Amino acid sequence: MKRVAILLSGGGSNMACLVHSMTGDHPARPCLVLSNDPEAGGLKRARDWGIETAAVDHRPFGKDRAAFEAALSEPLRAARPDVICLAGFMRILTADFIAEWKGRMLNIHPSLLPKYRGLHTHARALDAGETEAGCTVHEVIPDLDAGPILGQARVPVMQDDDPATLAARVLTMEHRLYPAVLHSFVLDDRSPVSMDWPPQD
Repeated sequence: MKRVAILLSGGGSNMACLVHSMTGDHPARPCLVLSNDPEAGGLKRARDWGIETAAVDHRPFGKDRAAFEAALSEPLRAARPDVICLAGFMRILTADFIAEWKGRMLNIHPSLLPKYRGLHTHARALDAGETEAGCTVHEVIPDLDAGPILGQARVPVMQDDDPATLAARVLTMEHRLYPAVLHSFVLDDRSPVSMDWPPQD
């Protein structure tokens, strides 16, 4: 059984979908939910489900990312994960941290990479007049949002969309795509997963 650690910064909706998928004959189980915010709502949800949690507040470290990551690594190494899923973890990780977990760290990004790396993806897609948007699960490498793509889900952009309505539609697909990619990944299947709107139950 593979062990999965999930890193988050907020309420943890993607974390929840990953956790709920890892049941029954799934080949993995959550071993840790870790946050850079001790007050993150996702931590309480994980504790309520009996999952080990830890928090390392990034704020006392200021701009010393190496010291923050050294502290972050302690509970992570102790949990001995086979896979790390970044699920709304809002800190950019250094190349040294990523190197330790090379080939074992996944992230979900709310755009159809390689378009719109970084932040404000929905506003940028709308400003560009896109007719299609979506989300991507990829392996994490030191270059931001540039690792090998493991899955994408596409949604239409509606004429009356604003960033919030588009984000909500994309999030619906994130909740389906990430668990599907994780399931394949822990079985050593790297073939890309593809999904289209509307979501299929």
